[in-house]
Amino acid sequence: MAIQVTENMEENKIDRLLAAGGYTADEIGMSGSSVLLFEDQVLKIQDDSAEAENEYLMTRYLQGKLPVPAVYAYKKSDGKSYLLMGKCAGEMACSDGYMENPHIQCKLLARGLKMLWDVDVSDCPSDQRLQYKLKQAAYNVEKGLVDLENVEPDTFGENGFANPSHLLDWLYANMPKEEAVLSHGDYCLPNLFGRGEEVTGYIDLGRSGIADKWCDIAICYRSISQNYSGKYSRQAYPGYDDLLLFRELGIEPDWEKIRYYILLDELF
Repeated sequence: MAIQVTENMEENKIDRLLAAGGYTADEIGMSGSSVLLFEDQVLKIQDDSAEAENEYLMTRYLQGKLPVPAVYAYKKSDGKSYLLMGKCAGEMACSDGYMENPHIQCKLLARGLKMLWDVDVSDCPSDQRLQYKLKQAAYNVEKGLVDLENVEPDTFGENGFANPSHLLDWLYANMPKEEAVLSHGDYCLPNLFGRGEEVTGYIDLGRSGIADKWCDIAICYRSISQNYSGKYSRQAYPGYDDLLLFRELGIEPDWEKIRYYILLDELF
């Protein structure tokens, strides 16, 4: 009975907030969700799915472990999920301040990765390793959910894979050995907040859970390259050193794994 009361209170809180208005829409990012910004809260509205459920689950799980948004309310209604959270302090890693200072940016990104890897995953409620992810990818391929308008130019076609099914077969045949850590799952620049080199927030945790550390490295590497090329804005930032992230991490790039996880992401 107490649980039901809590759920009702959460639903009422979200309903009252929407009825009051006074919000703006955040159009940064590519998650396909609607993000409404209030004075000190954020309401994320998206299709009800396993990924949306996992975002709620993992954001709650990581309270006190990492700087993630506070969770104020959550509900499902008419095929949609509604997650009401606090705002992150600082600025996105793709802000002009960071884009114009790649050394500081990469220190922030490397610190964010190391903080994820330092979290004990022995009680993590979400398993995102390849055995699970490839089943998700297979579902997306089977249901025609792969967005072919939003893939890298050479992934499919004459110099790439014939189609998503061909890519899926390749991914199953070339599964790498995994180094299991806590993974963000979509570690791109808009999903990390900071002040200078200090990490102040992780957002969009729908794909987070236990996974190979190279999954986040690969997505981060691609995101850096795309943002510096000007793909998401009218401004390119020339002269970026694409090995800077690896120097900050103190590791050599594993290009085979980086390619693998970038290709896997094409099916999501």
